[in-house]
This record gives sequence, structure tokens and C-alpha cells, in this order.
Amino acid sequence: MPVVCLINGIAEAALDPLDRGLQYGDGVFRTLRVAHGKPRWWEDQLAKLAADAARLGMVCPEAGLWLSDLANLANPLSAGALKLILTRGRGARGYRPPDGATPTRILIHDPASLLSDAWPAVGLNARVCDLRLSAQPRLAGVKHLNRLENVLARAEWDTPGIHEGLLLDAAGHVISGVMSNLFLWRDGQLQTPRLDRCGVAGVSRARLMRLARSAGLEVRETEIGLDAVLEADEILLCNSLIGLRRVARLGEHVWPEPAISPQLIPLLHA
Repeated sequence: MPVVCLINGIAEAALDPLDRGLQYGDGVFRTLRVAHGKPRWWEDQLAKLAADAARLGMVCPEAGLWLSDLANLANPLSAGALKLILTRGRGARGYRPPDGATPTRILIHDPASLLSDAWPAVGLNARVCDLRLSAQPRLAGVKHLNRLENVLARAEWDTPGIHEGLLLDAAGHVISGVMSNLFLWRDGQLQTPRLDRCGVAGVSRARLMRLARSAGLEVRETEIGLDAVLEADEILLCNSLIGLRRVARLGEHVWPEPAISPQLIPLLHA
């Protein structure tokens, strides 16, 4: 089945060349997994999209508009990936955000099989990226359209056997994966990096922290160095497409058996 795209609810519409999402990356987005005809964690994803838009001073369309667009894509949706993009809309040349701009909303449904579904169930193989994330507290946690750091980091390897790369900031703190959030099971705690200077706070990350706490586990957001990662009992990566996956190898370090993931995976998807 082909990829289907709607722009402001219209199929095969063209994106305005003066749209600020294209000109400046002035916008936010979410990527969702579609399973059993429905996008996973739809309400959480819309809430995060609206929160990120507010961080940029943008107005997010009502949920009803997104639902109407979703119905126009297909009913039911076939399995695959769904992407929601919101830009500030058309604007004159120059960085200053225009007053009263009408946001552009874009939905892209890709029914192709996800490459991550073919990843080994026994655990992922990861590497440490050379690229270092820059600090920008004003944008920390936001999934904005400026993702060039991730693009450059992902370009560092083309080995099929490596599934993900870990990103550090300039101070040497581990922040996330290139396309995922990071958790460690260490000292009887579920630990995840603080994202107050850089990084993306994903929906699956927030969901896992909330559900783990509800299950009585101690969850900490903290600064994490590479040594702490290597000393962890288990390394976990999550996003809305892959769910929660454990790392079996990072460079020369190997974790042959899971520690907490058998408990957390069903919890996340409950």
C-alpha cells in the first residue's frame, strides 16, 4: 500500500514553499505506531503535541480536527507508522514569527512494515555516537522539526547489525538514543536521564515512568554518565514505534540476560 499524506485535511495537497516548517523547522511532530487499526497512545500523543506547540508559542488545532483527518486517511488504518506534523504555517521572509499565522497540520501514514520489527528479541546491539548534543534549555524535551543532530548521528554507521546509537551531551552525560529514550535498571531503581538541557521527552518515556511508579518501582530522573550505563544491570530503549527493548551489547560490553524488562514490557503496553 502507498504512503498517504494529508495537508490540512486534503489529500495530495501541496505544501506552501513559504511554510515556516520548511523554511526554519518551525514546528513540532509526533510519530505513532498503528496496530489493530488504531494509533497507539493517541490521547497521550496529542497532549504531547499540544504541549510542545505551546512551548514554541504555537496554537495546536483541536483534537476533533486531528480525528477528522485521521478518519479521512482510512478507516480502519492498516498497520504501520503514522506521523503528525504541526508547523507555524505560512510566513513572510525573516525569523520573526508572524502574528496570527494559521498552523499547518500534516498527517502521513506509512503502511510499510517497520524495520525494527525484525530486530532480535534477545536484545539490541548499540554503539556510542561521536556527535555531542548541544544544550538549549528553551527547547529541551520538545520534539521540534530541527532534528539535524539526530540525522548526523544516525549517519555515523551503516552496519545492519547495529540497531541504535547512544547520544551524549558536551559534558559527557548520556541523554538518549538517536531515536529513543534511555532507561537503566541500576541499584534497584529505574533511572532515566534528565532532559532539562537537551533531548526529547517521548510519550513512551513518560508513560513508562508513570506506570512503573504506579507499580511500586522507584524511578529517578538523574544525570547519567557512560560509566553508569556500563555498570547497569540492564539498559532499556523505548519509543512509540519500538515500544520497550533491552540492549544486549554496547561496544564490548554484553548483557546476556534481562533484569527488569520482562516486568516492564507488559506494563508499558497494558
